[in-house]
Amino acid sequence: MEDPRLYAVIEIGSTGIRLLVAENNGTSGDPRLRILDESGRPVALGRDVFSSGAVSRESFLECLSVLEAYQEQLGAWGLDPGNIRIIATSAIRAARNREIFTDRVRQETGLDVTVIEGIEENRLMYLALRFALKNDIPRFWRANTMILDVGGGSTEIMLLRRGKMVCSHSLRLGTIRMDQKRLLGSDAFIDRYLKENVRSTQDFLNAEMDLSAISTFAAAGSDVRQAASRIGKTLNEYCRVIGKDDFTRFVKSVEHLTSEECGKRYNIPNADAEGFVPGLLIYRTFLERTSAEELIVPGISVREGYLLDLTSGVDNELRNDFYSQISASAVNLGRKYRFDEEHSRHVARLCLELFDALEKEHGMNRHERMMLEVASILHDVGMFIRGSGHHRHGQYIVANSEIFGLKQEELDIIGNVIRYHRDAPPSRTDIEYLALQKEERILVLKMTSLLRIADALDRGHSQRIKQITVEKKTETLVIRTGASFDLSLEELGMKEKSDLLEDVFGYKVVLG
Repeated sequence: MEDPRLYAVIEIGSTGIRLLVAENNGTSGDPRLRILDESGRPVALGRDVFSSGAVSRESFLECLSVLEAYQEQLGAWGLDPGNIRIIATSAIRAARNREIFTDRVRQETGLDVTVIEGIEENRLMYLALRFALKNDIPRFWRANTMILDVGGGSTEIMLLRRGKMVCSHSLRLGTIRMDQKRLLGSDAFIDRYLKENVRSTQDFLNAEMDLSAISTFAAAGSDVRQAASRIGKTLNEYCRVIGKDDFTRFVKSVEHLTSEECGKRYNIPNADAEGFVPGLLIYRTFLERTSAEELIVPGISVREGYLLDLTSGVDNELRNDFYSQISASAVNLGRKYRFDEEHSRHVARLCLELFDALEKEHGMNRHERMMLEVASILHDVGMFIRGSGHHRHGQYIVANSEIFGLKQEELDIIGNVIRYHRDAPPSRTDIEYLALQKEERILVLKMTSLLRIADALDRGHSQRIKQITVEKKTETLVIRTGASFDLSLEELGMKEKSDLLEDVFGYKVVLG
């Protein structure tokens, strides 16, 4: 019989394909994932993609063989087919034939492959780390922190200032790419190559946060987990901790070893041994630029993060914390472009009050509420480029930026909301709007109609209207401000910007 509490995630990575089966036997207030089965099979996808740019026929057939074996393995667990997910990370993400690969997998196995973008890997890793660490190191969520996840084809970085997200980035720097460089050059060349890459990365990271001010360092990834299992101390059932000096000595002891020597000495599978030393070198190079005295190493990965996101394992507290980190990342992006923070935060607060008051009318969910908050925070970010047409400049900035926790399609929606928060609504000639799905275009109209009203309520950028109450009548939406001063400026703004809300929801808006 199918068990609805069982979930499975198959990850197609750069060095292999891994399976995780877990049971969700907790509650929304106390999420608990019990790992029931784990498997891993080596497949050299990264070697293919990072040298030739595509998945070869031989690697595809090897992948197919592994997936079919996993299907048989999952059949014994009695999983609901709807609870099985396949995700692919950096190797498939970078392959020029990724669409052909995912289509052929679907045709041959009936399984859909979701290609996880770099920014999505950051989100899943944060969920996994937050779940694993809990509150066992309280300072972690109050300090300046770097979270580093080194994979075969990319390195994911998150920076937090006093526990709030500053930025997240996905770098084209991974263990397979590094190992290919090791085969071509000397150890001295590799050291110089890595430091030059990290130095250029450090330059743009320092513009967002001084790395030397980072006192807490979290390291995710299979290579550092291998090291932690040998030299780390247990923090809890999910985490280990390695002292900085201990880690540095360990890396020094292995940095000149070949992958074969690492495999034999530490009993590491060949596929993982190839990236073992390059991965540790990347962690060490970043760690040296911080003031952290230890590495916090979670024993779980993006697979567990995906499971947490898929199940009710993400409780309300964790989800609210996650959304607050997205907002913090948006604020930091605004600061980078010198936005009017007081006005933007005020408009966001008014916009969310409108969202909550009209919940039955718009039917949007909690996640979409967060997206509207981000659009409100960044609605004037394009002023950095030029005041005239700043709505178009803002759309460009957001669509081409990385905001922690948001996928590209979500950034595209938010960018469109920013594009239409002033002047004319969408037209049939607007390519970026027409490129959205029908449901996404409707979402843009709903969000934009609320943002236009909130922006009109602070037309003078003075935050005069401190709070609002909304009264719904048959054909009229009365916004009461409780203000005793002249509202002529706000009323003018309302006349200019309320037309979209009237079209979308059928309410005429008046200030009461």
